[in-house]
Amino acid sequence: MRHIIYSENAPKPIGPYSQAVQAGNTYYFSGQIGLDPKTGNFDSETDVEAQTKRVMSNIGALLATAGLDWNHVVKSSIFLKDMNDFPKVNAIYGGVFTEGNYPARETVQVSRLPKDALVEISVICVK
Repeated sequence: MRHIIYSENAPKPIGPYSQAVQAGNTYYFSGQIGLDPKTGNFDSETDVEAQTKRVMSNIGALLATAGLDWNHVVKSSIFLKDMNDFPKVNAIYGGVFTEGNYPARETVQVSRLPKDALVEISVICVK
């Protein structure tokens, strides 16, 4: 059985997809970019740290709506416009997890992201 998860505290989808979908005890979160859910704009178009903080805030809002927290994240995917930003993104990303309880992850550089974002992160959770 599928259940669509939607939060006003995360950006509205910019295409034909759901913010998150629950299937059984597994939750699939669509990739989040650093858009402010109230304005639909980036806090900064050039600051990867500002965008990453907003991405993590947006994911946190979806986790809360689903009754989950960061400890439920079992897998994440990070997409970067520039791999040179990895240390900055990694520091912010790592700050939300309990040390030693990190999810599986890959990080890749891509040529372009939606709305020319600098970072996009998606997660999979299990409850």
